[in-house]
Amino acid sequence: MASRSLTLTRLLRPRSRMSLGNPQFTGHCSSFRKWSTTDAHNVYWGGKWIRRAMFGGTFVGLGALGYLSLGWDTDFSRTLKVLWALPLRLGRDALTAATIAIGSIERTRAKHEVHLRCANRLQQLCFQNGGIYIKLGQHIGQLEYLIPEEYVQLMRASMLNKCPVSSYAQVCDVFMKELGKLPHEVFLEFDRSPLASASLAQVHVARTHDGRKVAVKIQHTHLTDTAAVDTATVELVVNILHWIFPAFDYRWLIDEVHESLPKELDFLYEAKNSEQCVYNFKRLSPHLAPYIYIPKVYWNLSTTRLLTMEFIDGVGVTDVDAMKRLGIRPSDVAKLISQAFAEMIFKHGFVHCDPHAANMMVQVAPSGKTGILGKRKPQLVLLDHGLYRVLDPLTRAHYAKLWKALVFADVKGIKENSVKLGAGEDLYVLFAGVLTMRPWQKVLDPAIDHLRLNGTDADRAELQMYASQYFMQISELLKRLPRVILLLLKTNDCLRAVDNALGASVNTYVIIGRVSSMAAAELQLSQGSPIWSRLRIYLDKLEVEVRLLALQVAACLISLQRCLSSFGMRLGFREQIL
Repeated sequence: MASRSLTLTRLLRPRSRMSLGNPQFTGHCSSFRKWSTTDAHNVYWGGKWIRRAMFGGTFVGLGALGYLSLGWDTDFSRTLKVLWALPLRLGRDALTAATIAIGSIERTRAKHEVHLRCANRLQQLCFQNGGIYIKLGQHIGQLEYLIPEEYVQLMRASMLNKCPVSSYAQVCDVFMKELGKLPHEVFLEFDRSPLASASLAQVHVARTHDGRKVAVKIQHTHLTDTAAVDTATVELVVNILHWIFPAFDYRWLIDEVHESLPKELDFLYEAKNSEQCVYNFKRLSPHLAPYIYIPKVYWNLSTTRLLTMEFIDGVGVTDVDAMKRLGIRPSDVAKLISQAFAEMIFKHGFVHCDPHAANMMVQVAPSGKTGILGKRKPQLVLLDHGLYRVLDPLTRAHYAKLWKALVFADVKGIKENSVKLGAGEDLYVLFAGVLTMRPWQKVLDPAIDHLRLNGTDADRAELQMYASQYFMQISELLKRLPRVILLLLKTNDCLRAVDNALGASVNTYVIIGRVSSMAAAELQLSQGSPIWSRLRIYLDKLEVEVRLLALQVAACLISLQRCLSSFGMRLGFREQIL
């Protein structure tokens, strides 16, 4: 009996304290989500039940072990020692575990506060310097899967259309320099308070003398002087970083700023881009043209620093509640955006490269047509046409084939076209990950939703881990790729953020797969291929359509499954209440 009691005592003896401080244990504490009031509420109530379970389990364990000890050992003094040592050791265990848990929560809260403080400082820097810095802040707001949530939310809320404004006196100064008249002399009515303000300009509502309501885009007065300073700053910083860290080579950014900034500051160039975009949809995508709208430009009231356009009374492209009030399904808007930009990229070769949420609006399509469920069809309004890029036919063909391969998880096609676009045989896997924001094993997954981002904390943590782990390789990749592809990556980031706000439809990738496949086939046919090659191309198109149909059916089944699952959860919750 004595040996049994001794064995039991040894079994109950806790392991060394060092095991609780093992990095393998404490490392798991970093997996907590961002701290919020909801987290605090959950911690309080969760901790309450944990405490109850801990104390209850302790007393139950004491009783059970005491019973066993009494039953196994006739030495009463030995049994008393066991019962005396047991609560002390269990108490130490519980106290240590609680300390670690509380420390993890405090560390998570401190991390959140540091991120928020730094995000506010970055916002102040962007606002103080203006111009290109605000554009940087805008792009940070689109990188929700790579940048901590505090930065994304703050930049998205403030950088898109709530930037610092020019005073009315400065607005009058621009009018006098550009048109030789004051605003109230040019227009019958002119609202002195801007409707929105962005990095380069602010927009005022006005009414012409013949009664037409217009939006007047007025360039910030300081940009003429600060544009040169911004360019010089970027050049200096990039060159110094490259000199100190040779592997950190972002000198391509200097050429991009030199090319893009002057064009974005020329509002007549923007007006020409908008009209070219209209022409492309009417000529190359007539089936889609009725659902794409671009405000009319009033050329007689426009200059390089002042742009007068038709006023559009639409709703924000991420304002889901407003869409539903209009009878528009957000999923239809997501599909329309995906199709519009797929057509621009793969068919037109003339791409709007700044499609963030403030540059797109939605209104009801004027055709009055409704969908199968009686929902009204949306019309996409595209704004701010200052940043466009032209894709040459060869680049467009390789990019279309690459996306076709990504959608169908075709390893050979991914590698071949990534190499042709300049990624190289050593970085084509990384290029596929940067394009899709998915790890390589997900890219190769044949499932219909293998490229779909769920927007979970696990997704974000995984992508942020990859971004930090492969930072140097990403820098090398960006240096290799053509600059037009880099702008397409920026376009992808903007579209991904909007798509996620609208529900991240699986059909998005079916649309991309169809348009990219058709564009690749048309580009091959336009090169005057022999008859047998043309026949093979037609057969490939047929095969693609069959595969896309299967993917679309699978996407519908997935959507139906989610709807039924959501309905079942609501029904179960209701039954619990009743």
